[in-house]
Amino acid sequence: MPPLAASDQGHSFWESALIKACREKGFLWRTEVTYREWGTRFAAFLHPHRTPQLAEASHVGEFLSDLAVRQRVSANTQRQALNALVFLMKEALKREIGDIPFHRSRSSAKVPVVLTKEECGRVFNELDGTSRLMAELMYGAGLRLMELLRLRIHHLDLERGQVTVYAGKGNKHRVTVLPNALRPRLSAHLERLRHLHVEDQQRGLPGVWLPEGLDRKYPNAGREWLWQWVFPSRKLMNDPKGGAQRRHHLLDTPFQKVIKVAAARAGLDKRVTPHVFRHSFATHLLEAGSDIRTVQDLLGHESVETTQIYLHVMQKPGIGVRSPLD
Repeated sequence: MPPLAASDQGHSFWESALIKACREKGFLWRTEVTYREWGTRFAAFLHPHRTPQLAEASHVGEFLSDLAVRQRVSANTQRQALNALVFLMKEALKREIGDIPFHRSRSSAKVPVVLTKEECGRVFNELDGTSRLMAELMYGAGLRLMELLRLRIHHLDLERGQVTVYAGKGNKHRVTVLPNALRPRLSAHLERLRHLHVEDQQRGLPGVWLPEGLDRKYPNAGREWLWQWVFPSRKLMNDPKGGAQRRHHLLDTPFQKVIKVAAARAGLDKRVTPHVFRHSFATHLLEAGSDIRTVQDLLGHESVETTQIYLHVMQKPGIGVRSPLD
């Protein structure tokens, strides 16, 4: 659980400036933590000769090159570090550092772990209740984990069979499919949540968290049914900004552990995480003959090249091309 913002202002000048810049931009707590971690690693790299506020572009480049050459981090990790340090220098410390020379990590496309439909069913059979509903919805709609956890009531359209993802990766919106098989259970789940929502209102709890712009424009929207989380936590949590106790969505770590245990019980010899269900969603659609552009839209990929990775893990590569021997 994140600490209260008022009591967490950093331990140095650069960290306090970074925290202030992140919160002025309205970054999510996860983003703030990630940027602070990279700032801390950069400061340790510079110590004892200088501090981040005295660093130049060459020092940032040396740190990024060290990540690639000595620590051999992935291209995505190095890119994350670059984004964090550029934000630290330009937005937090108000420094114009120009071009940053550094050795880039080699980018390699990893082959995703994919389950067969039978293996997905075996994992689902080891789950029950809300955990099973979450796993099946993640697979059936091709959602990322945080997209699943951040679903609100009005994001589901049971009548039209659609799930709308707002502010997904890259802050993009998209519409994906809602499985018909899940409609009855989702309806029953939402009905249970209505009773929980009424109880929370009777207890005088503040509404759920809303993005700052919406919260200012519609100060009472957080108490409305449509804005409630589809998968709320059982326990109340402290709001890191104001300290108020409110109902948050389920956290990611417990769900990840549940999926790991379920895969082990199912006897799978694969590294199964919740994201594997999204990989399986895309692969199974392509194997069934779906157009790759359609799958790209459902997944929310910016480029079709990202979606093409699933062509390499299909049971019949080449989108259903039969072997000449057959």
